[in-house]
Amino acid sequence: MSDDYAVAIRREFGQAVDLIGISTGGSIAQHFAADHSDLVRRLVLHSSAHTLSEAGKASQLRLEHLAQERRWREAYSETFHFMSDRGGSRKLTADAAVWLESLFAGWLMTPDDPSALVVTIEAEDKHDFKRRLGEIAVPTLVVAGDSDPFYDAALFRETASGIPNAKLVLYEGMGHPAAGNRFERDVREFLLAGVEQETAEAAFSAA
Repeated sequence: MSDDYAVAIRREFGQAVDLIGISTGGSIAQHFAADHSDLVRRLVLHSSAHTLSEAGKASQLRLEHLAQERRWREAYSETFHFMSDRGGSRKLTADAAVWLESLFAGWLMTPDDPSALVVTIEAEDKHDFKRRLGEIAVPTLVVAGDSDPFYDAALFRETASGIPNAKLVLYEGMGHPAAGNRFERDVREFLLAGVEQETAEAAFSAA
């Protein structure tokens, strides 16, 4: 998947871009940043870490089993309750509903073919990038909620500490994925800092 994105970005942009990887997309983004560093200006790992928590893996594998049997309503219910019950707040329940709507939108329209979801879950289950985090050289923001049910605060801290030029932002009591005004502000400021740095470097070079 990472290599496919590299081909697409080289073809579409021909230069480094700011990359935001959300949840499973963050797993792909880690490989991308390490393997195709020339194509990444700044990296945001949004509610994503170097591996899933054990609870997160167990929930995903239950989801895979239900998907293989095409028990879509039960699959939806399994993930919804996992996300909301572990958070224990209305905010996390709302997070769960929004996240599941986006997660299942494509697959629920084609419930007879669970293969795409199954392959994704199996890849995420095997994903363990801890030893390779040091290969990510670009400025990185790890941003998440400390009540994320699929990862946990310790995993987010390990991910940020393993990347040489990384900043960690954790929101208290927030679930999966991180969202809201503070999140938007923090991500915007991080990405704009890269633009300002490039502008300053260009001005210095011209002088």
